[in-house]
Amino acid sequence: MKLSSILLALATFAVAGLSFNPPALAQGRLLEVYVAYLGPDDHYNSRGTRLSEPWQVVRQDRANFHRFGIRDRGDEDDRFFASAANRARMERMILNGYIEGDAGWRIVNDNCWVRVEIYSDSVHIKVK
Repeated sequence: MKLSSILLALATFAVAGLSFNPPALAQGRLLEVYVAYLGPDDHYNSRGTRLSEPWQVVRQDRANFHRFGIRDRGDEDDRFFASAANRARMERMILNGYIEGDAGWRIVNDNCWVRVEIYSDSVHIKVK
């Protein structure tokens, strides 16, 4: 086998391997981790409209926690989303990160515990 064929095969393998783990490419520097319970109050915005996207529910949880003082037992504090400007960035950060497995469905449709990892350019969410 030629050296160029071996290098091409290795490059293809490496690219294919990276494509199965996109969060590793987009995570940036880990800033903070918190755990929160997404309860009934987190599934509705301040106008009473039911939220339909996972990032909306997670953002409402942080607005409830930091702005409105509505906290579920066990909700942990975070410094990053204490800022309204950072909460406004959340959708883009989640799109740059990931929501594990069926967590998106569970966040929208259930009350559940989440573990949120905040990176410099993304957010990763796991349902506990």
